[in-house]
Amino acid sequence: MSLTNLMPFMSVLIMSIFVLLVLRRYAMRRGLHLLLWGIGLVMYGLGSFAEAYHAVAGFNGLVFRLWYLFGAMLVAAWLGQGTVYLLVRRQIAGVRIAHILMVVLLLGSLYGAFKVFGAQLDPSLMPGESLSGHAIVTPGVRILTPFFNMYGTVMLVGGAIYSAFVFWRRRILPHRMVGNILIAVGALAPAVSGTLSRIGLTEFLYLGELLGAILMFIGFLQATVEATEPQRQVSRVAQLP
Repeated sequence: MSLTNLMPFMSVLIMSIFVLLVLRRYAMRRGLHLLLWGIGLVMYGLGSFAEAYHAVAGFNGLVFRLWYLFGAMLVAAWLGQGTVYLLVRRQIAGVRIAHILMVVLLLGSLYGAFKVFGAQLDPSLMPGESLSGHAIVTPGVRILTPFFNMYGTVMLVGGAIYSAFVFWRRRILPHRMVGNILIAVGALAPAVSGTLSRIGLTEFLYLGELLGAILMFIGFLQATVEATEPQRQVSRVAQLP
């Protein structure tokens, strides 16, 4: 088995630990942002598991559809929606903007699932060993993916950068500033490798996903280090997973 095909196994391991820590934090603190991050990370793990399965057993239609829906299409959007719940407090006509966006995302996800599971597949069109959306031959499926990914990347990366900027400007909690920077860079890694995969450069896909998993995990650990009592008194704004 090549090094490239080993990368999804490493991503699965990291994501399994990551999910447990985030959901444990949700059980302790609640907060919809934590739950949505947990769901998004489960999707990340499912995508990596599908890639690992493909490396061992070859192409499987059901596994491919699960990979494309959760790993390629929805993961960034659900992670980004978690950040929306953390940072966006405004309302429209008495309804939180985050709730409105959540309904849109849920309906869009259901529509995406309908399209993916109804699509025709031709695995011979995949340009390399890695899984690739090129196997989907039904029109109107792959065009949906950039919209989910752009929304999720803007929200997740933008939220992490905003939080890092707040810490930098206030000169407080430098470890959380670093954590948010790592989360932002980690979120960009699979976004960039996914874009390269869409244009046929699939050899970077698994590497980008592994780097993303590692950087976001380290960023999470940095951002969730408990503050001292004086630090708690001066800090009220942060992206805390």
